[in-house]
Amino acid sequence: MTPIRRNKDKQKPESDDKIEIRPAGQRVVLSRRISMLVSPYKTLDNFQSLFKVSRTTFSYICSIVKEFMMSRDTNSMFLDGKSMSLNDQVAIALTRLSTVDPTSNIASFFGTNYLTVVDITLRFVDALEVSGAHHITWPPDMAPVKSSFERSGGLPNCCGAIETTHLKMYPPASERRAKLCLDREKNHSMLLQVIVDPTMRFIDLVTGWPGSMTNNKVLKQSTIFKFTQKGERLNGNKIELSDGTKVGEYIVGGSSFQLLPWLITPYQNEDLTEDQIEFNKKHLETRLFANRALKKLKDVWLAVDGGLWQPDMDKLPVIVLGCCILHNILIDMEGDGVSDVSTMSGDHDPGYSPEKSAVVHGGADVIRDKLCLHLAGKLVA
Repeated sequence: MTPIRRNKDKQKPESDDKIEIRPAGQRVVLSRRISMLVSPYKTLDNFQSLFKVSRTTFSYICSIVKEFMMSRDTNSMFLDGKSMSLNDQVAIALTRLSTVDPTSNIASFFGTNYLTVVDITLRFVDALEVSGAHHITWPPDMAPVKSSFERSGGLPNCCGAIETTHLKMYPPASERRAKLCLDREKNHSMLLQVIVDPTMRFIDLVTGWPGSMTNNKVLKQSTIFKFTQKGERLNGNKIELSDGTKVGEYIVGGSSFQLLPWLITPYQNEDLTEDQIEFNKKHLETRLFANRALKKLKDVWLAVDGGLWQPDMDKLPVIVLGCCILHNILIDMEGDGVSDVSTMSGDHDPGYSPEKSAVVHGGADVIRDKLCLHLAGKLVA
């Protein structure tokens, strides 16, 4: 079936400048210029390759951003003076967020100008924040999450995997901000902390903090830390281990985080026992869901890592949030990335040596020891 079709109900399309792209019954109408970029005559269709989403997902994204974007449109146009439809604008925004190409190159590619691409992209991520934020929510029912994590790594009552990554960026114009954003590897970056479920969906995130901060400092500023410390999150049913020890809900994180009763980190000693080594392996299996989710985010939405241009420093967190929402939409709509999780790399921060934290709070080491013995089957009833 040819990937480009004209409207069958009329001898001519509604507009001489509109072409309908509808293989397998999926209808997406784009301006002639953009549709020919998607699928030039005599070549294979490359819609998903260009925009990173299927037609069904593309249409869904258009539906949730339509009201916000179009109410704030200042008549976006191509260089030939023809107005852009909502579909055209979403196509441009998705391309901008999924490439590190200069904005001027993207503008030339689509036949528009630099400022139009920037304006469309910023309106698009604003629209996602307003109308798509429901795709990133803390699960109302943790039972399926905990069950899936336990099947995967054996850890009982685990509610998520937490990780922080660096998002490289151009140096801010302000000398003070540039210094704050200079991280330990001498890159200018912004930090993104996420909590991930077993489907690699983000269920909590915080971003916008400069790269000079440590993971622990970002954690202390996050809602998960504040809510959990007040007993408003990770406050579900406790489980009872075979020796009678009660273990509450918790998340797992790497050695850069402090060990808390609700944030279990791996053992770091050099002379680990066999049980502790095995615990660390199981712990890593669970933690890798977060690592792989961040790797996938950076692989698909390239603008978040090295492609963050300088529209406005205050806008960068919204751009990152928009890409995280798109990441979850792909999973919600297409199940993207879950089936091949075991083959995915978890190296989301290449070039960065891992941070180490020796901070232990509130008997958290006792809880970790009990979980270690539980996995080894050595708890005495």
